[in-house]
Amino acid sequence: MSSERGKDIAQGSSTIGSPGGDQQRPPTPSRYESQKRRDWNTFGQYLKNHRPPVPLSQCNSNHVLDFLRYLDQFGKTKVHIQGCMFYGQPEPPAPCTCPLKQAWGSLDALIGRLRAAYEENGGSPETNPFATGAIRVYLREVRECQAKARGIPYRKQKKKPNQDKPSHESSSTMSS
Repeated sequence: MSSERGKDIAQGSSTIGSPGGDQQRPPTPSRYESQKRRDWNTFGQYLKNHRPPVPLSQCNSNHVLDFLRYLDQFGKTKVHIQGCMFYGQPEPPAPCTCPLKQAWGSLDALIGRLRAAYEENGGSPETNPFATGAIRVYLREVRECQAKARGIPYRKQKKKPNQDKPSHESSSTMSS
């Protein structure tokens, strides 16, 4: 192998075969693209295994919500229930029997990838079941519930108003 070809391979060049590079290997998909494809395939499999099976063309936000609830069984985030003595404590001192669920951030990222995948696979933005108000409400409720269970109040950041007045600092530096 020539040193140039070895350098090309080390740098991720997609040429294969002759030094002229007449054969091309498709570029390796990014981590995001790979995850999006896996998520899309998983959702498609979920719909096929649904009783009765649901064609993608008939999928709606209720199927998406069912899928998100189904995924909770594979979650790794402890979410204390309201009756738990550790409810509202960010770092509980002992284990408890509260359920493990999917973290809000994971669900939010998943919905973002599935929303994009739906449209990339021919779905129209107007009929995207991942972009409905019901999904946004569900994600907001999960976020708030998990924040309360961990004792971390979620407050929406208020935008600071633009101040057109000159600051005192700039006027004091001018006089020096």
